Amino acid sequence: MAMQPWFTDAKLGIFIHWGIYAVDGVQESWSFYDDIVPHDRYMSQLDRFTAARYDPRDWAKLFARAGAKYAVLTSRHHDGVALWDTAYGDLNVGRDLIGGYADALREQGLKVGLYYSHSDWSHPDYASTRKPGRPPELEDNRYSEVAAEDEDLDAWERFLAYRDGQIRELTSRYTPDLMWFDGEWDRSEEQWRIRELAALIRSEVPDVVFNARMLSEGDYATPEQGAPVIPPEGPWELCLTINDSWGHQHHDHHHKSVDQLIRYFTETIGGGGNLLLSVGPREDGTITDEQRERLEGLGDWIARHAEAVYGTERGLPPGHHYGPSTLSKDRRTLYLTLFDAPRAEINVRGLLSGVRRVSVLGSGTELAHEITGGLHETPGILWIQPPAAADLDPHATVLAVELEGELELYRGAGRF
Repeated sequence: MAMQPWFTDAKLGIFIHWGIYAVDGVQESWSFYDDIVPHDRYMSQLDRFTAARYDPRDWAKLFARAGAKYAVLTSRHHDGVALWDTAYGDLNVGRDLIGGYADALREQGLKVGLYYSHSDWSHPDYASTRKPGRPPELEDNRYSEVAAEDEDLDAWERFLAYRDGQIRELTSRYTPDLMWFDGEWDRSEEQWRIRELAALIRSEVPDVVFNARMLSEGDYATPEQGAPVIPPEGPWELCLTINDSWGHQHHDHHHKSVDQLIRYFTETIGGGGNLLLSVGPREDGTITDEQRERLEGLGDWIARHAEAVYGTERGLPPGHHYGPSTLSKDRRTLYLTLFDAPRAEINVRGLLSGVRRVSVLGSGTELAHEITGGLHETPGILWIQPPAAADLDPHATVLAVELEGELELYRGAGRF
């Protein structure tokens, strides 16, 4: 399947980790899997999960103000608790919390993403087999696997039927634009029956986008938390938390600053990726002021520099400019991001294309520029006069470098 262009043009998505784990503020699913919280205590949160102030339209408007073009909601995490009134399995919140979310996003022109975990550590038939090739001496986790001699393949078939039933509900009810899978490490592609699962989903939503955790059927790479030093070649997405937690944890006040988020964002889109920024609503459905402020701060910066964000592709490779950059789709305008107030000229190396004009994005102030040096096939260096203080953005300044033709770069080592 060809990659859907809306995804690579989106640049920013919002990842919503919302579930019963927000009640006590424990880690989603892993807290019982790793025996930090007893399973029965973890599940007792279900009775206290109210969603009493859940307003999906408020969410969607906030995400739109942040500059996002899509969002991804955890419809079911590894704990098995569904956020809709599923007819499959015994664990759900007893009402539909997804329909309003999908409708609200579409009202704002945002694409609808749903997270679904391949694994379900609470389903009675899930821990009925083990991943092929797993060494027998490794300790089994009772929530995910059994010893080889205790495998029950009939139980595994029942689990797959349950999973397929839930997937049919999600695709037929909400027609998601993106399905974001997780938990793929627990089993092999053949055990998950990935091709059959992909065919099932595409029978309802032919143009759906899959992340890489759909294995051979995935459309894009999904690095998590750590920004890649060398970006993936194809489409990709960096999953990042605003603080240190995916879901709401009451004690976690270690939030990234707006400056830091802008750096993550510009470096990600400069490398050709999207930023999928996670928020963790409280159990009542409200998003904390700290997270709202950061989303709005990022959105304000994006709105001022939208030309350098939307309708662009990955910019210069490392070594040409000290900072991230993007390139217009017609490959005739480079957008250079400056994080600090420059004390001297800004330089760009290896430009074979001539430069027609350089200006500050936002103010439109034109900046003087010249090219010095160069020998034979090796081009000279472009020097740009630094912007005046009045033209500097408080977070990150962007320069628009208009080229005389399409971008051409010199990537050689020069004359020896």
